[in-house]
Amino acid sequence: MAPKSDSAEAIVLNFVNEQNRPLNSQNVADSLQKFNLKKAAVQKALDTLADIGKISFKEYGKQKIYIARQDQFDIPNSEELNKMKEENTKLQQQLDEQRKAISEVEGEIKALQSNLTLEQIREKEAKLRKEVKEMEEKLEKLRGGVTLVSPEDRKLIQQMYSESINQWRRRKRMFKDLWDAITENSPKDLKEFKEELGIEYDEDIGVSLQSFGDLLQQGKKRPRGQ
Repeated sequence: MAPKSDSAEAIVLNFVNEQNRPLNSQNVADSLQKFNLKKAAVQKALDTLADIGKISFKEYGKQKIYIARQDQFDIPNSEELNKMKEENTKLQQQLDEQRKAISEVEGEIKALQSNLTLEQIREKEAKLRKEVKEMEEKLEKLRGGVTLVSPEDRKLIQQMYSESINQWRRRKRMFKDLWDAITENSPKDLKEFKEELGIEYDEDIGVSLQSFGDLLQQGKKRPRGQ
């Protein structure tokens, strides 16, 4: 006769079958404290279940070890075990895929969190609009011929530039006089001699005194305000 579902025997039997491992009365009593079962009641229930053949037990000295009856469980054959292993492998693969998907979603969430908020976007837009407006105003001034350099600064720059051109011209003339004196009676090829000494003319490096002088004259003739 099966014990009533709310009796101590029923609670203990259900627990022993669920655990399906060797247990002593203390193990069972500790695990069933939530049912307000004392150790004595648990011990009595275990003995009763053993006596009526609902559970198995073995004695080790003074201690009894209880275990669920194994004949109540369906034991799978080798074919069923292989099938279970295959299903377990598939479930493991599915679990790995789910973990990977979760990881990707978490990565997307982090990426979204690192993006600008709507308020930050609006602040940046306002800043860019302000910068564009300032550049447009500056461009309009340039188009309108507004003087960006004061006459005093312009005159000072022209004087410095003119002095540099004059220095260039004087040094160029000094070099020519000296070079002509050195090479006047020299039997060497002048081009080879120049290369041997590591001398370079203005034209060798792509500059021209004349073009820089013309630039100065153009600046002097340029109308005011330009």
